[in-house]
Amino acid sequence: MRQYEGRDSQGAAGRRRTPGGTPSAGRHPFARVRTGTAWGCLVSAGVLVGIASAGSAAEHHPATPLLSEQTPELRAAIEKGLQWLADNQAPDGAYGHLSHYGPHVGITALAGLAFMSDGNMPGRGRHGEPVARSLSFILAHSSESGLLTAETSHGPMYGHGFATLFLAEIYGMDPRPEIRETLRKAVRLIVSTQNDEGGWRYQPVRNDADISVTICQVMALRAARNAGIYVDKGVIDKAITYVKQSQNPDGGFRYMLSSGGSAFARSAAGVAALQYAGIYSGEEIERGLEYLSRYTPPKERTVGHYFYGHYYAAQAMFLAGDAYWPKWFPAIRAELLEKQEPEGFWRGQAGHEYGTAMALIILQMPNRLLPIFQK
Repeated sequence: MRQYEGRDSQGAAGRRRTPGGTPSAGRHPFARVRTGTAWGCLVSAGVLVGIASAGSAAEHHPATPLLSEQTPELRAAIEKGLQWLADNQAPDGAYGHLSHYGPHVGITALAGLAFMSDGNMPGRGRHGEPVARSLSFILAHSSESGLLTAETSHGPMYGHGFATLFLAEIYGMDPRPEIRETLRKAVRLIVSTQNDEGGWRYQPVRNDADISVTICQVMALRAARNAGIYVDKGVIDKAITYVKQSQNPDGGFRYMLSSGGSAFARSAAGVAALQYAGIYSGEEIERGLEYLSRYTPPKERTVGHYFYGHYYAAQAMFLAGDAYWPKWFPAIRAELLEKQEPEGFWRGQAGHEYGTAMALIILQMPNRLLPIFQK
């Protein structure tokens, strides 16, 4: 497996790691630990491991590599997509200017993660410069409250969640003080805006919640926590309660506690939210995965919120391990390769930049280079 330059395979501050990279059992993932530059730099590789309870963390295993995961066709499509993204970045580092949203921290963060999925970092890799410019744009759009948003953002908590995730992934390998401070304030805002039900909504206020915004915040908190930023366990416990209460009898998830039947995209978000909160097994996970399996491509080619749903569905299936990933990934790979435009981009509901970034993150999951996808 390819590695970022300078990655240390050992745990931080003497913390033991198993050969697979999983932190040793014995501490709840949201128990408070001593943090610092060394910890923040090295622990990020555990975002997807060691986040369940102490008893189950060492037992969880994301999907193992498939012999057929990487193909020449896949690599060619990725190269073309990455080059299209690099060629269409705004001078200030932003993405979103080709969509109706305009410059957007969330779309910029997703594009940055797409480049990072290929092993690029600021100052490193063929596409290191676009990552650096994406980082600069997001850092420049942090407010004193901690909210990460550009002036054009509508429903800013979506973008805030994606941008916080991007900062956490960067900080785990590039622990500069300005990144840490921006990330710390962004996490503080997420924590302070969790509503009484345990979720989050479009605006940074505590009035209500929905499952699609909630997964963005849970994933961001998980990445930040593993990069050394303190997150109170109680925040995650409340989020788990909210997500579990959102599940319908058919195994899918409703949009809000007070409304709605099940649908693919929000159900993918629900399963992934539980997994990122450390719930990898049990009735809720099994029923959720069974529901998602009904949408295995190409059986359902016209699902709503296509890229958003498949972004989380791919992660859910990856985290579910070898019982699900070997069937899911070849299917979504084939469908995405078919959907790519000759110029290299994908058409997304929120614009070409968004669709391209989402598709590239999904297609590059076999690289296992992002900290959140490392075993």
